Amino acid sequence: MDANLNLKLKKYFTETAVSGASDLHLSVGRSPTLRIDGKLAEINEEKVLTPELIEGFIDILLDKKRKDLYLRHKSLDFSYEFEGKVRFRVNVYFQRGYMSLAARLIPNQILNLEKLALPQELEEFTKASQGLVLVVGPTGHGKTTTLAALVDIINHTYNKHIITVEDPIEYLFSQDKCIVDQRELYQDTNSFPESLRSALREDMDVIMVGEMRDLETIAMAITVAETGHLVFSTLHTNNASETIDRVIDVFSSHQQNQIRVQLANILLGVVSQRLVPRIGGGRVPVAEIMIVNAAIRNLIRENKTHQINTVIQTSAERGMVPLDKSLAELVKTGEILMSDALLYANDKEGLQSLVRN
Repeated sequence: MDANLNLKLKKYFTETAVSGASDLHLSVGRSPTLRIDGKLAEINEEKVLTPELIEGFIDILLDKKRKDLYLRHKSLDFSYEFEGKVRFRVNVYFQRGYMSLAARLIPNQILNLEKLALPQELEEFTKASQGLVLVVGPTGHGKTTTLAALVDIINHTYNKHIITVEDPIEYLFSQDKCIVDQRELYQDTNSFPESLRSALREDMDVIMVGEMRDLETIAMAITVAETGHLVFSTLHTNNASETIDRVIDVFSSHQQNQIRVQLANILLGVVSQRLVPRIGGGRVPVAEIMIVNAAIRNLIRENKTHQINTVIQTSAERGMVPLDKSLAELVKTGEILMSDALLYANDKEGLQSLVRN
């Protein structure tokens, strides 16, 4: 191992951790770059990276088995513990034939809902014994952090067996009242669907699936929820109605009516989350919360998901939280700019009306 390369890589990871950055990017043709409060910034006085430098960094991080996987699939996710202090979720990939690296800092501590500034209504989902809860939103907007907070509430409150299936493992849970088994893709299981099937034979109560990526994973997640288990997962969708449509649309047309019925029966709620730049620095979470009630179950069965947003807006007393209302409150309290709120609003004119009233 080249000592100078190792020192450089340590410097970049250290800079990421101490600067409050969320991500580190190492890409050929530019200096090492951090993402701080959602914006990219180069590390001062660092030279432009060469292909040889980045390949050297990746050789430090990957053993032979993982290097072979990376070269075969052209990208690879894995977790990396830096000097026993902080952890990163790392993705190595190729661009224009060159090796590249993106590393996301994973906080050591799993924060509770209050410290994350998320609505306490989310805790209701942890009280269920079975069903499906989805946390949705764009990449990098805190979905995994929210899932970890919910699972950790169960860990500290109930006597249950929790299994997580992740690619890679991000937050590490300290077992309390629960048994918490964390499985990493390619290390502990070959696929999300395979791990879901085997979980049915592992006497589990709760399973957290890092991402519902494909038809087989979604179908198995529905089956697991139907068979009396509590399932948490994520999707890259923007709101509750779009999420329901996405789940149904992955199935063939002759299956979709049956899936609507199944989903109406097992879905507990959808949390749509954004991280919006905070005035003065940092980012603040904004969440839309849909809690499935009789009205929403009927809309799902009858393929009228476009009406779900109206139910969310008129059901605040039942714990539902519209996204635009959350944004408006943050604008009114001076935490975020109106211009930023408008970027994330479902209804821009409606948001402006809420802020004025």
